[in-house]
Amino acid sequence: MKSKHIGLILLLLTIGGIAVYSLLIVPKTKLTSIDGYLGGEKIGLFEDEKFAKIMKKNGLEVTYSKAGSLDMVRSSHEGRNYLFPSSQTALDYYISQHGKPLQSEIIFNTPIVLYTWSMVSDALIKDGLVKDNNGILTVDMLEMVKYIEQDTSWKDLGLPELYGNLSIQTTHPAKSNSGNMFAGLLANSLIGGEVVNESTVGSILPRLKRVFEKIGYMESSSADLFSQFLKTGVGAKPIIVGYESQLLEFSKERPESFEKVKDKIKIIYPTPTVWSSHIYIALTDEGKRATEVLMGEDIQRLAWEEHGYRTGVAGGEQDTSIFGVSGVEKSVTRIIPMPDYKTMEKIINTLQ
Repeated sequence: MKSKHIGLILLLLTIGGIAVYSLLIVPKTKLTSIDGYLGGEKIGLFEDEKFAKIMKKNGLEVTYSKAGSLDMVRSSHEGRNYLFPSSQTALDYYISQHGKPLQSEIIFNTPIVLYTWSMVSDALIKDGLVKDNNGILTVDMLEMVKYIEQDTSWKDLGLPELYGNLSIQTTHPAKSNSGNMFAGLLANSLIGGEVVNESTVGSILPRLKRVFEKIGYMESSSADLFSQFLKTGVGAKPIIVGYESQLLEFSKERPESFEKVKDKIKIIYPTPTVWSSHIYIALTDEGKRATEVLMGEDIQRLAWEEHGYRTGVAGGEQDTSIFGVSGVEKSVTRIIPMPDYKTMEKIINTLQ
């Protein structure tokens, strides 16, 4: 009996010793918390449990506040470690207001696309405005603009069940990146498919303003616009501007919901289109630590396979079949550069 008591005491001492060792001797990874402004379209990635685990593995705990790409530059940066907008324009705007940041890096890209419904795409294909190239839908934006300028009605296009005239709904170009990039794309189209600049932009600004006036109310977030597109359907939002990544991410995050609409939602690629480059801007040394992790293989793979962001070499061919989304370009090659910041500033001021 005595030996049993001695054995129990030794066992308890061993367990206690291990506990003390784990608390006092074994080092624990200390997490550095960073907070910043994030474009709404990237919230799905940042809320992904896999994303959090990868960050924690590298000693980081990341929080965010949702903000439009241009709004986050205008906002107070007190207590913020990073900004994560969706375009080079936002970085140029930051530099013009605050000077060169501690660090900036393009993390991934996604092209600007149009989202519509099958009944609309079928009518536009029949009309000849939209082209079907082996299941990939494309549209010449200058031709699309002409239809809008001429107040072409949905009835004229064989869709009497839709109200009013053909239009494209977008986010506000002065607040959100997708709207800003769409304005730049339209400006390039109106100038004849060239990159508009400070000396040429004046000639197309009145025309560009009239096109945007026909759009009506504009959301301030691309994530909100895409959500409303899905919820309100073809009657409320026949065509919207968005990021290619949004539908790809939706197919992964909400597979059951996607299954119900996968044959109804269509992607149309403007020809040419523009790349939305998602640029991480480090404001502090703590924020700078995240850059390397975001550029690492784990996050890059997660961003593509689960959230639809094109990583690696821009425009490089990627396996799009993993999403089960029809009509996705394997390689996006017809790209036109965005106008420079000074030119976009004139465009934004006109469209305020």
